[in-house]
Amino acid sequence: MTAWQETAIPLTAEETINRVLPRHRRIMVTGCNGLLGQKLCQLLLPFNAIIGVDLTDRSVCTGENFQHIVLDISHRDEVLKAVLETKPGFIINTAAITDVDGCEVDRDLCWRVNVLGVENLIRAARKTNASLVQVSSDYVFDGHHAPYRETDNTAPLGFYGKSKLAGENAVRSAGIHYAIVRTQVLYGVAQDVRPSFVHWVLQKLQEDGEFKVVDDQRGNPTLADDLAEGIARLIQLDKQGIYHLSGSESVSRRQFAQAVALEFCADPARVKPLKTADLNQKSPRPEDSTFILEKIERELAFTPRNIAAGLREFHRQWNRLQGPPGR
Repeated sequence: MTAWQETAIPLTAEETINRVLPRHRRIMVTGCNGLLGQKLCQLLLPFNAIIGVDLTDRSVCTGENFQHIVLDISHRDEVLKAVLETKPGFIINTAAITDVDGCEVDRDLCWRVNVLGVENLIRAARKTNASLVQVSSDYVFDGHHAPYRETDNTAPLGFYGKSKLAGENAVRSAGIHYAIVRTQVLYGVAQDVRPSFVHWVLQKLQEDGEFKVVDDQRGNPTLADDLAEGIARLIQLDKQGIYHLSGSESVSRRQFAQAVALEFCADPARVKPLKTADLNQKSPRPEDSTFILEKIERELAFTPRNIAAGLREFHRQWNRLQGPPGR
């Protein structure tokens, strides 16, 4: 029995059978304590040996098939040592600096993790013949030519997007077996993780009065559980290349916030419009980074949830793990 069977939402036998999941693999998950990292461990651990890598010395996930390693992926020699010792067949890199404005301020840290860290994993993967799954972002696009296919030209606006594109380019030119998974507007329920946009909206809904959300940024909100399942399918089906993997529905941030309000029985009229320019953010954002998901539907036979279904699942997990808002 793993800790996930006690602290998270266990999979039923029927759910397990109906999913395309890898089995009997050795898989390293970097950033294992993050939102996506936790979801991947939850999904993969019952059937595979997982090496969880994170900066912290305590892992949320435990079990006899789980090994935890404290590691900073920006440390080249330590990365190589860890991979040589554990010999994973797959490395899923969820570790990244994702604070978009913070990346604009501390460019050295951003580059060290989002680019040099990826290069370190590439070097280790090449030494051990491991496959690398690199998680990337919609911020590699400028948002002026949506909706986007995997083959469309990239043009990042800010330093975060530039670092993610540099990481992609390093993977693509490395001569290893790889998959690059671009995603966006990630949300979900997990332990001790950085609050998502949905968490911020729920906090605002617990307060009195109205609040503002931008209505000129658009994209595909993505439930972390769906992203984890899509990545698992990529591994099991041995796919290579770039994949857009996000929620199936594109909306503005304000519309998404209103959908959150509806799911949690609050008045969506409390969510008022705001323009991005009024926020004076340090880094520019793409206005519309909507993804076309035909490739994952065709090659993975996978369609992620729409917003209503994703928020229903979020709500179910929220109630199960944390209790209703305000309790």
